[in-house]
Amino acid sequence: MNRLPTGYGASAIASHWLLALLIAGNFIFGLYFIDLPFSPQKLKYFSWHKWVGAVVLPFAAFLLAWRLVHGERRLPEAMPRWERQATRVAHALLYFFFFASPLSGWLYSSATGFQTVLFGVLPIPDVIGKDRDAAEALKIAHRWTNYALAATVVVHAAAALKHHFADGDEVLVRMIPLLRKT
Repeated sequence: MNRLPTGYGASAIASHWLLALLIAGNFIFGLYFIDLPFSPQKLKYFSWHKWVGAVVLPFAAFLLAWRLVHGERRLPEAMPRWERQATRVAHALLYFFFFASPLSGWLYSSATGFQTVLFGVLPIPDVIGKDRDAAEALKIAHRWTNYALAATVVVHAAAALKHHFADGDEVLVRMIPLLRKT
């Protein structure tokens, strides 16, 4: 029997929602500015977008380390086996994309020859040299990695809502304690 706790502490909950806001906000922001005409403003937006990605990467590493140290939370006993397996797959995909998205963006930025300077003061080294063909491939990889991340997030959120409203279990309440029935 799995003896891990069912809930999360305040720091885990805050970390979850902060990462969710960073990723969702950066995704929406990227969709907004990507088709704008080339201009100094668009270059500024690219910098801001890259800064958020540069923050997401170590933040995701922290969350993964937290999960490895603290383990998975116990799932409701009534949850079918297939849902338990789907939960593990979904979380593995989320963590994969938490890393793949900013890493593909970093590689893309490097290949374009536009170094990321975090908050305008801390240069982040390019990981590959300038290469137009690589940049085009990495641009596509970054775009589709983010679409896949967004789709996985939507499934994750839909599953949490299903557990709360259809199943009536505590899965969503673990991340939104205010929903707990008194």
